[in-house]
Amino acid sequence: MTQVVSPLVVDDVAEPKPRKKRIALVASKGTLDQAYPPLILASTAASLGWEAGIYFTFYGLDILHKERFEKLKVSSLANPSGPIQLPNILGAVPGATAAATKVMRKWMSDSRMPTVPEFLEMTRDLGVQFFACATTMGVMGVEEKDLIEGSDIAGAAAFLDYAAEADVTLFV
Repeated sequence: MTQVVSPLVVDDVAEPKPRKKRIALVASKGTLDQAYPPLILASTAASLGWEAGIYFTFYGLDILHKERFEKLKVSSLANPSGPIQLPNILGAVPGATAAATKVMRKWMSDSRMPTVPEFLEMTRDLGVQFFACATTMGVMGVEEKDLIEGSDIAGAAAFLDYAAEADVTLFV
């Protein structure tokens, strides 16, 4: 008896694409030294092909504010790891914050790091989502027109939905 073997028929059903990794970051501080970590992490993740989103809340919203993001400062007062390490009494002296900010900007420039405005543009161009906290906007009187281009307004619930699907979540 001859056995007939029919060729296997393979459906043209594409396998689903593997889900991209996702990082969800919360930026709650609006100082120069605190603007860099979420931007570095998000841009690195995006460069690796991850989805990335940053939720800017409370003073972190200054990082997205058109009139503030270029003027972020770093304080020497109560900042023991800051660019100028002074006793607190000297950190309160007029000009100490300006000096600490100048030192940090020089460090970043000498290290060939982008400025915060350049980093925001680069990060946005990589597809990182910027979520501006709707509640903070209301509390601080910030309007949509005050935010840099590409900022989405989101309440906590909307960001939590985004973060619920994240592989990495960080509060920086």
